[in-house]
Amino acid sequence: MTAAPASAMKDKNYNLVAVLESSLRNAWTMQTYAEDADRAGDTELAEWFRKIQHNSLKAGEQGKRMLLARLEEEDEAGS
Repeated sequence: MTAAPASAMKDKNYNLVAVLESSLRNAWTMQTYAEDADRAGDTELAEWFRKIQHNSLKAGEQGKRMLLARLEEEDEAGS
């Protein structure tokens, strides 16, 4: 297994942005999976996917607020 190359973009917010993107992508994916389960008539599975989607959206919203606060802080410090 090879290590991922170091990123010139990596800073204190890099991981936050990566998890934010992952959370929102996962929420979108869970919507697709829930719709597939609905079409197949599997309401139990569809509901489970929607619960996961809800958690991912919640994490995404929290991440967006955190990122905004951090960027505003940096902007104020740089002014």
